[in-house]
Amino acid sequence: MTRERSNFIIVLTTFSSEEEAESIIQQALDEKLIACANIIPQVNSFFHWKGQISNEKESMAVMKSRHKLFSELKDLITRLHSYDIPEIIALPIVDGSEEYLTWLQNETKD
Repeated sequence: MTRERSNFIIVLTTFSSEEEAESIIQQALDEKLIACANIIPQVNSFFHWKGQISNEKESMAVMKSRHKLFSELKDLITRLHSYDIPEIIALPIVDGSEEYLTWLQNETKD
């Protein structure tokens, strides 16, 4: 299958809890906006917020998708997320095994 490798992305998002991450990931899977996701149950996040440096325990999701679905995925995360400004970052997948990328493409909506 011929395709541009840059069509594939990894989307990183942090959540207030593992349960929130699971809920939003399940919705994204149901809508075929992602092919799969990994949850890192606890990360220590340090960030500027409202004029102060904050330190929070969060869960991080690593979601695999396609660039053309990013806008829909971003909208879904924003709508369901508990944060005022959730982290939603897309990184290009510059290369990968042909079998995995084919699977990723087949498991997301057209």
